[in-house]
Amino acid sequence: MAKTLSDVENDAKQLSLEDRALLVEQLLTTLDPGEDVDAEELWLQEAEKRYQNYRLGKIAGKSAEQVFKGALKRFG
Repeated sequence: MAKTLSDVENDAKQLSLEDRALLVEQLLTTLDPGEDVDAEELWLQEAEKRYQNYRLGKIAGKSAEQVFKGALKRFG
């Protein structure tokens, strides 16, 4: 007999936090496998570019408090 979505969900909840996170990641990649790889590579390139600019003093860092205040001001 095939498992229902509810059965699968209940089984998944029994997994460790790490295993559940891996399962979610694997399931998400099945929705659109090509797009995630491209997006991840682009984000890695952007992060590296920003880090290098930070190290060279081209951009300044912000504290988490500054970031959250700015986000609340913009979206809150």
